Amino acid sequence: MSTIQYARKGSGEPVVLIHGIGHRRQAWGEVFDRLAESYDVVAVDLPGHGESPTPRKPYGFRPLSVAEQLEELFADLGLDRPHVVGNSLGGYLSLLLARRGSVASATVLSPGGFYTVLEGALGGGQLVALKLASYSPAPVLRLFARTPALRRLSQGSLYARTDTLDPELAYSDSLNLRRARGFAPFFRHLVGSRFEGDVVVPVTVAWAAKDRILFPHQAGRARTRLPAATHTSIPGAGHISMHDAPDLVARIVVDQIEATTRRPDPRATVS
Repeated sequence: MSTIQYARKGSGEPVVLIHGIGHRRQAWGEVFDRLAESYDVVAVDLPGHGESPTPRKPYGFRPLSVAEQLEELFADLGLDRPHVVGNSLGGYLSLLLARRGSVASATVLSPGGFYTVLEGALGGGQLVALKLASYSPAPVLRLFARTPALRRLSQGSLYARTDTLDPELAYSDSLNLRRARGFAPFFRHLVGSRFEGDVVVPVTVAWAAKDRILFPHQAGRARTRLPAATHTSIPGAGHISMHDAPDLVARIVVDQIEATTRRPDPRATVS
């Protein structure tokens, strides 16, 4: 049985939301509730993040192993090939699931796997800096969370709209990052990772136009490697586009799900 923790709400077609490295299921914010108006939505905490423990053997933090753990969760919850939506690391995992054919569709928001070594070092360096900063004393973290200028300084690499970021959420996210035992092992496995191969289900790639972690020009590589996918941009949004543009992100997800339900299963064979 899967040890991945989750929140579930709504009814209808199953949709699984997968956050990025160092984050937690609360990253989906308003998008979770909006999708739950029409779908059976499950937001997960990745292994070693949020409320999920580190994986039990033989599982680990390698992306393919995590994809298998997510598939185990799908089976436990009775989800038959759900639609998946992933941000950053969650986007990379969603593409692996799409390549394995264990999901109905994948919508990926600024996914990992399309950076060069240098770009990975630059974006990863910012994440490591955030991780180190999370060990600051609680009063310092609270000060940075509640002061607009300091919140922009500390969270600006993740969000374009730090002015609308709830101070208490920013503070609790910092504590979550501090406690995320999965950060370092995920980070090691992601260094130099590259997504390649054919996906066998419909995919939408949506890149945040102001992403400072996985830079927007990486969308060009995604277009080259995933020519059959739908590609779009999320104007004005930073790396965690679910916060910066919840209406547009929800619309992109709904469009992908609706388009998928109108087309035949690509895995089906014609007799």
